[in-house]
Amino acid sequence: MPVSLPPALELSLDVLRCPTCRTRRLHPGRGALRCPVGHTFDVARHGYASLLTGTRATSGDDATMVRARDRFLSTGAYAPIRDVGARLATDAVSERATVVDVGCGTGYYLTGVLDRLPGARGLGLDTSVRALRSAARAHDRAAAAAWDVFRPFPLADGVADVVLDVFAPRNPAEFHRVLRPTGRLIVVRPTGRHLAELRGRLPAMVTVDPAKEQRLHRALDPFFEAVTTERVEYPATLTGLDAVDLVAMTPSARHVSRADLNDGGLPLPDRVTVSVLVTAYRPR
Repeated sequence: MPVSLPPALELSLDVLRCPTCRTRRLHPGRGALRCPVGHTFDVARHGYASLLTGTRATSGDDATMVRARDRFLSTGAYAPIRDVGARLATDAVSERATVVDVGCGTGYYLTGVLDRLPGARGLGLDTSVRALRSAARAHDRAAAAAWDVFRPFPLADGVADVVLDVFAPRNPAEFHRVLRPTGRLIVVRPTGRHLAELRGRLPAMVTVDPAKEQRLHRALDPFFEAVTTERVEYPATLTGLDAVDLVAMTPSARHVSRADLNDGGLPLPDRVTVSVLVTAYRPR
């Protein structure tokens, strides 16, 4: 007897493919998703599908990073980024679009897109189990699955109207494969001015490579053509906890000592520059 899946995951079953077979569809059964030849993938009690094969989804953001991200994003400090990304994502697609968020984290940016498209469905992919627990609850039309961006996606060809990539690694060939010819890829990345005040106080923070834009162009150009780019730049006011969370939710948390983030460490700025580029691409 088929199991009861989270409604959002059931909505996405037709676009999913067995990660092992690569071509066969997945069907619900006994608390899992199964392909016709018997490959089985658990559906966690938190609502996301564990599709990774050969390795467990234990990388990515840990629990501390996810809690920090939830707290910081709830302040609205990054809402302008979400709003611009969602607007560019929805400019050229129908209300019944399929949206895939690669490196979805807690589902914050995917939710922004789905809120603008009342008939759309979303699927978030991430390696972090902790983040996926939040992503699976982020929106009633957003499913979530454990997956590694650097591996071929467990998706059929040409099923996505929008692929989101917000502060996340990129797989241009797979983005192109899963997008419809009329689809859009939305890429959000920081400029060199992003969080400059924090990096000035905390030199151990991860910096933005000055050649980042050239590398991005080289990687995407064989597959995509840029339609439009918008710079989103503004000052954001931070409390002490906001500043700590802003560092703790990023890979910089692995490089900055806890002492520097606590009261006895370096004083953190109460105002930072948020500066990112948001580009909409169309497939070549």
